[in-house]
Amino acid sequence: MSDEFTERLFSYGTLQLPAVQQATFGRLLQGRSDALVGFRRSMVEIDDPQVVATSGQTHHPIVEASGDAHDRVEGLVFAISAQELARADAYEVDDYERVDAALASGQRAWVYVKRTG
Repeated sequence: MSDEFTERLFSYGTLQLPAVQQATFGRLLQGRSDALVGFRRSMVEIDDPQVVATSGQTHHPIVEASGDAHDRVEGLVFAISAQELARADAYEVDDYERVDAALASGQRAWVYVKRTG
């Protein structure tokens, strides 16, 4: 697989933690500040022991669309490879789904949001 950083991933939660990045990607990521517009952040209880061990947290942030353009969730955008994106998919529990979203900067990025179906 290619190591080119062709994917953009927006993180508002545990994927910003150095321990999670090391365990998931095998490296520390360099992020750029941005925001997800029209979403609200809440918390979800995590019952996957591997994810809890990796993050050190039993509750993780989660976002869902609010329909209100004034709502913003601050976070970081990371440039990652397609292989690393697959690793992020494996890290996230079933409460999340990955979607392509517009950010405040005008860029688009993958983001894990509350699963709707």
